[in-house]
This record gives sequence, C-alpha cells and structure tokens, in this order.
Amino acid sequence: MNHSRLQRILYVEDEDDIRAVAELALVNVAGFELRSCASGAEALAVAESFAPDLLLLDVMMPAMDGPATLRALRQIPSLAETPAIFMTAKVQPDEINRYLELGAVDVIAKPFDPMSLGEQLRHVWRRLG
Repeated sequence: MNHSRLQRILYVEDEDDIRAVAELALVNVAGFELRSCASGAEALAVAESFAPDLLLLDVMMPAMDGPATLRALRQIPSLAETPAIFMTAKVQPDEINRYLELGAVDVIAKPFDPMSLGEQLRHVWRRLG
C-alpha cells in the first residue's frame, strides 16, 4: 500500500441525499479529503488527478454501475491497485462474495451509520495494512 494513512477517498453515489449524508460523515465527522461523484463517468473523469487512497463505490447506479465503474477505474494505471469498497443494500452472503470476487476489499451495508462510517473505512484500511 502506498500510503500509511487513509486520507483521500473517491466516493461514487448517484443518489443526492445519500451522497450528502456520506459527505458530512466522511468530511465533517471523520476528517477525510473527499471527492464525491454522482456517476461512474464523473468518477473516471476526476479519479486520476484526485489520486485517491481508497475508492468507495455504490453498487446500483444507472448507466455505469459500481462493478463497471471499478473495472474502468482499474484500467487507469495509477488506480490499478487502489483498494475499493462497495456500498450496497444487497448484502446476502453470495452477493458479498461476488463483490469481493470483482476486486472489492470489503462491502459496507446500506443504510450505513453516518457516525461510524469513517471508522468502518479506517478499520478496513488497517486490516489491509
């Protein structure tokens, strides 16, 4: 892993209200530097210049879903190894296993607890370290 400390997160979520809650949680509560995107296409446009430590991707999105977004981001050499976490309401064991097989390091269930979201991400990060 390139960074010892988790700081920069690229967050992709198509629903404005969920994105707003997560932004508050991750920036104001947890103190991360966050770049939020409303679509996979937007994420692809900004990801390389933002140089995130972690990718946080909604699974269910129109046009380009989370797994498709992750595949596209993996084509950018500087992001090929960036850890990715999926966020989804679909958290049956077989669904979680599929997301892990797609290259995610973890899956966070929706609805998530805004007050503990940052700590959940730090916990995953420490586990990867």
